Amino acid sequence: METKRLYRSRENRMICGVCGGVADYFNVDPTLIRLGLVLLACTGTGILAYFIAAIIVPDQPQT
Repeated sequence: METKRLYRSRENRMICGVCGGVADYFNVDPTLIRLGLVLLACTGTGILAYFIAAIIVPDQPQT
């Protein structure tokens, strides 16, 4: 059985691909993840979490 890994998306990318990658990982629509990020961005923690994830989470491998 293959282990599921979190990657930044190459196809569902607006800025860095973090939201698209999280959506692929949880198998949900990327728009829902982006809306959740906008709600978290209002508190300030969402922006910080996004940029930390953009640095830590690797790009999706080429297929």
